[in-house]
Amino acid sequence: MDHPVADILIEALPYIRRFSGMTLVIKYGGHAMVDAQLKEDFARDVTLLKFIGIHPVVVHGGGPQINTVMDKMGMQPRFVRGMRLTDEATMDVVEMVLGGKINKAIVAHINRHGGKAVGLTGKDAGLILAKKLRIVHQEDTAKPPEIIDPGLVGDVTHVNVELIQTLASRGFIPVIAPVGAGESGETYNINADLVAEKIASALKAARLIFLTDVDGVLDAGGSLLSSIDAAMIPRMIAEKTITGGMIPKIEYALEAIDNGVGKVQIINGKRRHALLLELFTDKGIGTEITAGASKERDQLHESSY
Repeated sequence: MDHPVADILIEALPYIRRFSGMTLVIKYGGHAMVDAQLKEDFARDVTLLKFIGIHPVVVHGGGPQINTVMDKMGMQPRFVRGMRLTDEATMDVVEMVLGGKINKAIVAHINRHGGKAVGLTGKDAGLILAKKLRIVHQEDTAKPPEIIDPGLVGDVTHVNVELIQTLASRGFIPVIAPVGAGESGETYNINADLVAEKIASALKAARLIFLTDVDGVLDAGGSLLSSIDAAMIPRMIAEKTITGGMIPKIEYALEAIDNGVGKVQIINGKRRHALLLELFTDKGIGTEITAGASKERDQLHESSY
């Protein structure tokens, strides 16, 4: 008689054993943040990771939710190169939605499933220090570049890892909104992918995981690439195998790996229990980016018996 559930648990065992005690930084965004079932799945998955000895750190976005609130308030969102132009009125909405409504809802979901989540913004205990971001934009090389002032949009200058490590060591799951503080106390809106990368790099995390609305990185024929050597990426961008909105995530992935993060994984958060499927199965479901060609999944499973 077959025992499929037992087979699944046996397959997961070597990965659970390997990841125990490690820190994973998870960028939580996209459809997984708005679909009711996926929100519950994510909360369960993160709670499970903590219970089996892994230390998840969650960084969340919330762009669509910010747009919804701004629309209700009669405010028009403005973007340049995919970045939200943030004046003081917009910053008030960003802070209210990210640090308030969204952050506390994620915390409540995790806690309801038995986890001990703590909601933070970068302003808590100097968690994320930031400086003003300026965008250099050049469409025509024959003309001087355009300097764009996006307002209260920040770039991360420092992460207080002690706060995160203290919470994690005491059984808590940090849930972090991507809002930072400047030297003079000003508040900055920061790209959530950037914040996740900076936190993962500061912690030297074993994994940085981006939950997105796509399966991962596709090859020229449209098939999913399960693993990419970081050295291959510049050529893939030049050949337009990697394009559009995937490029910034890939650039953050490269920076994370350069800063000592073990691997970066890009997975489709629209799949139920995407985190568990990626971390604890032989094939995984997304794309992992490594400092060298990797067949770790197969090697790890084969060496465990």
